[in-house]
Amino acid sequence: MAPVLPAPRRPAAPGPVLELKGITKSFGGVRAVAELDLAVERGSIHGLIGPNGSGKTTTVNLVTGFLDADGGEVWLAGEHVARPRPHRMAEYGVGRVFQRAEVFAGVSSVDNVLGGFHLVANRSFLANVLTLPSARRRERELRSEAELLLSNLGLAELTDVFASALPFGDRRLLEVARAMAGRPTLLILDEPATGLSAVELTRLSSLLRRLREAGVTVLLIEHNMEFLMGLCDRVSVLDYGSKIFEGTPDAVQRDPRVVEAYLGRHAGQAGAEVES
Repeated sequence: MAPVLPAPRRPAAPGPVLELKGITKSFGGVRAVAELDLAVERGSIHGLIGPNGSGKTTTVNLVTGFLDADGGEVWLAGEHVARPRPHRMAEYGVGRVFQRAEVFAGVSSVDNVLGGFHLVANRSFLANVLTLPSARRRERELRSEAELLLSNLGLAELTDVFASALPFGDRRLLEVARAMAGRPTLLILDEPATGLSAVELTRLSSLLRRLREAGVTVLLIEHNMEFLMGLCDRVSVLDYGSKIFEGTPDAVQRDPRVVEAYLGRHAGQAGAEVES
């Protein structure tokens, strides 16, 4: 039986963990996100899909404070976030894995994960400077938790291997482990399946299901339709910055607007993935 994962450090109240109300963003004369309403329910895996350029990553950048919205509101666990900023959203309990693999190449895998504990470590500066027994004990506890996260992703044997020596797929999984170190309430994954082998995809899907069981809410952007549809409780579809459909994975795959706007633009391959 897989080890139990740590619960979010800020348990979400009943209702949506994330709500976007009329979020809008334009770049010059191009509207990237147009009055988007979106609700991600607590304890769910919610998919966000659409053609390239449909506004998925822009939406996530607005949620996490890497971009300022032109209009609309962001609500997290029932609390209005007036001006999202990356550090502030992290404190609120939002974790994120980016499209590109971003790891600390010059340190070991376990040290990469330990870097993700900065919001939950509860370490005393003075105790660390003086290397008091309490500081050494806390360091051992965090390392043990980091090793557990790596083990959950099949990376236990790579604990002391430098991140620069890891193949691409393992670096992607290492990023997920580091994001989980912050015990997020909401974990946002931007195309995490890119470059993963079938075995690595199985590890990742298993982890995401266990995260859901532990109370973590997941917002998943992904082009691998077979992977996404097999995981999500609900899927929202964007096209030209607007939400054109939302529903269960089965309903999304049957909707003609989705087929026309999304699947129809990816001749053969995407359609085959969804129908498989």
